[in-house]
Amino acid sequence: MKLFYTPGSCSLGIHILLEEIGKPYDVENAMLQVPSAERDLTRINPKSKVPTLVRDDGSVLTEFPAIAYWLARTNPQAKLLPGDAEHDTRALEAMDYAVATIHMQGFGRLFRPSAYAPSESDAEAVKARGRELIEMAFALMDKTLEGHDYLVGTFSVADAALFYTEFWAAGRMNIPLPPNCAAHYARMKARPAVARVLEKERLV
Repeated sequence: MKLFYTPGSCSLGIHILLEEIGKPYDVENAMLQVPSAERDLTRINPKSKVPTLVRDDGSVLTEFPAIAYWLARTNPQAKLLPGDAEHDTRALEAMDYAVATIHMQGFGRLFRPSAYAPSESDAEAVKARGRELIEMAFALMDKTLEGHDYLVGTFSVADAALFYTEFWAAGRMNIPLPPNCAAHYARMKARPAVARVLEKERLV
């Protein structure tokens, strides 16, 4: 397998899952800072975004939830999903919320306000709304984590998704995490697989 990634981006979560699985894999920096037409990634994934996973048979998977689900289902020994219908569903629910709401709706407004603002003068209002969405979402995740080390009790794909958004908040943008999320962030960083990935992506 080969993961196209960008250091510290949402692909961080998939990189962590690959490391948790423990099977051989390769990585390639997607170089998103260069024009799309010049990227190797664009020839493999016309969406030209990360994460992109090239499987051993040469087929390509895109989109965080799809890649995470496939890795979990094809590597049951890694226990990336709890294994029963209720907890698996809750893990997928939490993963989708982290990706679609915290990342896309919240951080999307902070990183690219022009995509949401009709004019440049609206940029600060867009960012403020993004920050509001992030804080509301982390408050909900904080409640989910109450009394638990991980979102569905044991480590799952959902925790990898939440972690990369926690990393953006606490590690990059000085956005305080509520107590249970802060504890989850610290717990995740202490996992050997996570520590290895942070080192590999030169994020520590």
